[in-house]
Parts: sequence; C-alpha cells; structure tokens
Amino acid sequence: MLLFDDVQFEGGHINPAVSFAMCVFGRMEWFKFPFYVGAQFLGAFVGAATVFGVYYDGFMAFADGKLLIVGENATAFIFATYPAPFISLTNAFVDQVLSTMFLLLIVFAIFDSRNMGVPRGLEPVVIGLLIIALSCSLGLNTGCAMNPARDLSPRFFTALAGWGFEVFTVGNNFWWIPVVGPMVGAFFGGLFYILFIQMHHSSPNSEVNAEPSENKLEKCELSVIM
Repeated sequence: MLLFDDVQFEGGHINPAVSFAMCVFGRMEWFKFPFYVGAQFLGAFVGAATVFGVYYDGFMAFADGKLLIVGENATAFIFATYPAPFISLTNAFVDQVLSTMFLLLIVFAIFDSRNMGVPRGLEPVVIGLLIIALSCSLGLNTGCAMNPARDLSPRFFTALAGWGFEVFTVGNNFWWIPVVGPMVGAFFGGLFYILFIQMHHSSPNSEVNAEPSENKLEKCELSVIM
C-alpha cells in the first residue's frame, strides 16, 4: 500500500539500503540521503509504536503481561529480527548481505526499462512477491530483515517500551547485523546488476522512446516492512 501511495510523490523509498544503493550508483542525489533515511527510521519507530498501541491488551494478556525477548513466550521478534540459536555472527552477516544483494539485483532488473521489465503499475505487486520469496527461502537464519530502518527503529522502541535494552545484547550483540549487512548487500546487488547486465545492453533503438531506468527506479521503490 505504501508503494502505491508514495510512488508518484517521493519515490517510495522506505529502505535505507535501497536509498544508499541509489545514491552510490547515481540514481539519487546524495544530499537527499539523510532526509530519506531520517524519515525511514522515524516512520519505522512510529509504526512499531502503533502496533504496540493497537495490540497493547493482547501483549498484556500474553505471558502474564511479561515482555520477553527469548523463550517460548517471547514477543520481541514481532518488532525486530533475532538470530536462530545455531547461527554464528559471521554467517548471520553473510545471510543479510546475500538476501539484500538478491533483493537489489532483482529490483534493478524490474525497473530497468531496457530489460524485460514489469508492466507499469504492477511493480509493487512483483516486489511484494519478491520479498515473500526471499523471506520464505532465506528467513530461517536471521529473519531476513533486508532493511536497517525496519529492524533498528522497532528494536529501539522495544527497548523503551518494556522489553529492556537486552534487545541489543541478545544473540551475541546481533543488533548491528541487520543494520550493516543490508547496506553492504545493497551495494553489491546494484554493482553486480550494472557490471553484468546493464553495461551489456545493446544500443537502444532511436525510434523507441524508452524511459531511462534510473528515472523509473527513482519513481517507484520498495517496502520491506514485513
């Protein structure tokens, strides 16, 4: 819904990793980056607060009102991602890099008008299906955040709302993995698409007035708030 609402106004960027990749590869001016990221983190925090408020009675009724981070009655994972007990920090980082790399690689393809592309107006639907596919296939290890704002802001909210600041230390200080990993993965996803696909496009037909991929990409972006 956010994509359909925002696409015609500010590009719908609600993922700092996507905004970072767009700036790195010249699809958005760098001076816009802090404003986008600030809004993304603020929006995620407000979203987490809204969820907590709407379901407050449910949280209080569950587990005798205890707000737990780990265990059978844990509820912190509703807001942020947490690692599986068997995963190491190294593999968790690689997991986040790879999942976000695949995300950006395919998103760049979706909005490349010189590739096969997607029918105009259906991009949000296709991206939603892409996120579902990535989450189902790569979500076991770490929850497949793919979005620093979607993870860090709700995590900070839970620290303030009663879960405590242990949300930043659980999982061997896992909290930074879903923040740094997606940024690295977004860079490599965009880089690989440009190096191995975009640079090898044939010269466009002068009779075909195709919309530049970078303009199309900036007009429509993705949400990875799951």
